[in-house]
Amino acid sequence: MPEEQTSAHPTPPTEEVAELLRRRREQIAQRWADATFFRTVFTVSRDEAVEVARAVVEALAAVAAEGRVDDPDAGAFAVVREELARTADARSRAGAAAAQISSEVDALRPPVAELLVAELPGAPTEHVLECATALTVLMGTLRLVVQETLISAGEELINRQRLQLMEVATPVIRLWDGVVAVPLIGTLDSARSQVVMETLLNAVVDQQARFAILDITGVPTVDSLVAQHLMKTVAAARLMGAECIVSGIRPPIAQTIVHLGIDLSSVLTRASLEDALAYALRQLGTDIVPHAAHGTEPR
Repeated sequence: MPEEQTSAHPTPPTEEVAELLRRRREQIAQRWADATFFRTVFTVSRDEAVEVARAVVEALAAVAAEGRVDDPDAGAFAVVREELARTADARSRAGAAAAQISSEVDALRPPVAELLVAELPGAPTEHVLECATALTVLMGTLRLVVQETLISAGEELINRQRLQLMEVATPVIRLWDGVVAVPLIGTLDSARSQVVMETLLNAVVDQQARFAILDITGVPTVDSLVAQHLMKTVAAARLMGAECIVSGIRPPIAQTIVHLGIDLSSVLTRASLEDALAYALRQLGTDIVPHAAHGTEPR
């Protein structure tokens, strides 16, 4: 008897699932278009939901045909990752939690399972169970792919926001005609230092500045890495035709620089932003004269 069952149903479970997905592609896509995962995203046109669902069904069929139902890195998934990411991200932006999105993807399995059972009315119970298991594993892998794309999209959003915050935290101030300043606050790492350099150089070009002041009054500590970043920024500004002045070197920072043996002899430094601005103005042929008090001396 076992040999007769095997000969009657020689198709492996994964291929059985792949054939089902191909035969019933349109029917499954129509059902999925009404599922929460797709319906709540493609609210303008149901046809768009059907089209995306159809593409996902085709990808699942290709994965099953390869026998890689448990492999989220299967090549066929790459075709629909962008669509899955866009759909999952839309659900996330709508307020759906990761667990809820996972449940919505899991809800796509029952309609396919019903069709699978209906397609195998005379098959041995064991074969039906094997096919159902293969389908369950495949849909579980789809759920994992959706979660991965959602996490990836979240990381990209965090990185974009981090970059935006660094740009906001690195303002360029036009102090005078031909003089710009970048007041730095907080710790300088490699990523932020790159933003500082790009921001300053763009300001030099846009403002046609002859002097650029880097004020580090708000930088808590200066180590060799920070000093290297400052020197690179100074050198880049010189290449753009601007003299760069580093201001805000407080006594503790000066002592740290000396203790570390950092050579800043090639960098023009001033104790405060006021001193740096006064130096730049003198070089431009402009001087600030204190306004003399009129009338009687204050008592």
